[in-house]
Amino acid sequence: MLDKNKVKLGIAPIAWTNDDMPDLGKENTFEQCVSEMALAGFTGSEVGGKYPTDTTVLKKALDMRKIGICNQWFSSFLISKPYEETEKEFVKAIDFLHTMGAKVIGVSEQSYSIQGKLDQPVWEGKYVMNDDEWKLLTDGLNKLGQLAKDKGMTLTFHHHMGTVVQTEQEIDKFMEMVNPELVYLLFDSGHLSFAGIDPVKVLKKYVNRVKHVHLKDIRSEMVEKSKKEKWSFLKGVREGVFTVPGDGDVDFEPIFTVLENAGYEGFVVVEAEQDPAKANPLEYALKARKYIAEKTGL
Repeated sequence: MLDKNKVKLGIAPIAWTNDDMPDLGKENTFEQCVSEMALAGFTGSEVGGKYPTDTTVLKKALDMRKIGICNQWFSSFLISKPYEETEKEFVKAIDFLHTMGAKVIGVSEQSYSIQGKLDQPVWEGKYVMNDDEWKLLTDGLNKLGQLAKDKGMTLTFHHHMGTVVQTEQEIDKFMEMVNPELVYLLFDSGHLSFAGIDPVKVLKKYVNRVKHVHLKDIRSEMVEKSKKEKWSFLKGVREGVFTVPGDGDVDFEPIFTVLENAGYEGFVVVEAEQDPAKANPLEYALKARKYIAEKTGL
């Protein structure tokens, strides 16, 4: 069982409206999204594209529903653009999150990423960094991590399909090179499983450096189909590669056990991007909530 005093449960708005493919869930409003999050029993939310950017307006809407902001995706371009460009946007992002009371920001390096290319098979053509780029990335993140720390916040890095940090070897090299006091890991069960990596192995290795958790399930038959038919990452999302915990093929019990044994503190967030026309967001949020309650006591 996870400690309710240490671990909080959140959900991402991507199940209601997909910011990468706005036609998925275009009919779902911000108000509907956060109301259904609350109805399903979640107290934390990540930030979506339809969320008000005015912190006063956003706070009022969330306070009424007893929801807080726990994280926001941030795209860094540390190996393809001048550091100063990323830093400028990062400062804006942490200022916003700090005002909203969030403790974590989730960074993903998007230089040369193929995750957003509709016609690029996710299993082919992934960019591989050279030694200079590895240094640019990790040095830059250490600087951003210090800025976050100065705000009383934590930078977590999101390994992700189609990006420069996807494979087990890349995750290991990344964790070896960054400053462990400034840069932490955003552990995502779905992206590891999609990449063919054992999520339990990675979590056991780095659990003491994990400060944010994405609970994402996969449908193995759709992963195999994505390989066979050379789907892009976004095509995989449309076709249902991902789903909520308890609905797919990831074994979450050992994941929860590792988190429990390590005394994990922070948010665990249901993040499962699907086509809301096929997978009703409230129905799947309730399904995830029930499963997590049964397995963790949260």
